[in-house]
Order: sequence, then C-alpha cells, then structure tokens
Amino acid sequence: MEIKNINMQNYIRWFVGIALIGIAVYGNSAFVEEPLLYRVIGVIIVSGLGLFVAATTLEGRETLKIVLESRTEIRRVVWPTRVELIQTTLIVLVAITIAALVLWGLDSLFGWATAQILG
Repeated sequence: MEIKNINMQNYIRWFVGIALIGIAVYGNSAFVEEPLLYRVIGVIIVSGLGLFVAATTLEGRETLKIVLESRTEIRRVVWPTRVELIQTTLIVLVAITIAALVLWGLDSLFGWATAQILG
C-alpha cells in the first residue's frame, strides 16, 4: 500500500507541476493587455513554481542528481587552447569547403549527364 501511495503522490506532483506551467503559458496570453514586464515576471514565478513541484517527483530528483553530476564532470574537462581551437576550426572549414565543392561537381556532372540523356 505504501508504494501505491508514493506513486499516486508522484502522479499528483507531475499533474500540479505541468498544470502550473500551463497556467503560466495561458496567463501570459490571457493578460495580453498588461505590461510585458509584469507578464514576464508572472511567467517566471509560476513556471519556476511548477518546475520546483516537478523537481520533487522521483524522476525530478534523478534529473537534478544527473545535472549536478554533469556540472562536476564539466570541471574535469581539459579545454583546448586558443591555438588548438583556431587550428581545428580551420581544418573543419577546409574539409567542409572541399566536401561542398565535390558535391557541387557531382551535382553538375549528373545534371549535365541527365540533360544529355533526356535531350
């Protein structure tokens, strides 16, 4: 019975969270005559409340855990130096240019061949 109760609470939290986000979206369009600043503040507050409620679900807790773990993982990444970044970018641009020229040439060749065959 305990597991069924936890699942029901989880579904209710999801419903409330999604409903709050829906209310924020609807409220933004329903109060179109209000100043933009008030609508933006309202959407941020109500959506934030909906996301907070959704974060209290089982899946929400797991998502937050993954986000926090990914932040620590990003700190361990060895980022390239400026020189490496520029060199890699130039290599990619040259490769893309060569591939584009090859594809353009093949397209022109097949277009010409098709025009010769069909007359």
